[in-house]
Amino acid sequence: MKSLKIVVEKHPDTYVAYPLGVKGVVVGQGDTYEAAVADLKSALQFHVETFGLDALEVDPPILEAFI
Repeated sequence: MKSLKIVVEKHPDTYVAYPLGVKGVVVGQGDTYEAAVADLKSALQFHVETFGLDALEVDPPILEAFI
């Protein structure tokens, strides 16, 4: 799988992770940072199996993200 930029947010009771620039909505969540990232990886794998690798193509590509 190609490399993606992701955002992980810490909320009072959970972590939420999502990729930047993916066609469609893909989100992971967990009690820890690592759990949220693992859940996101699983969700991305399902997204690619369902919609194909084209769902990961971003045009124009995201070079940097600032928060």
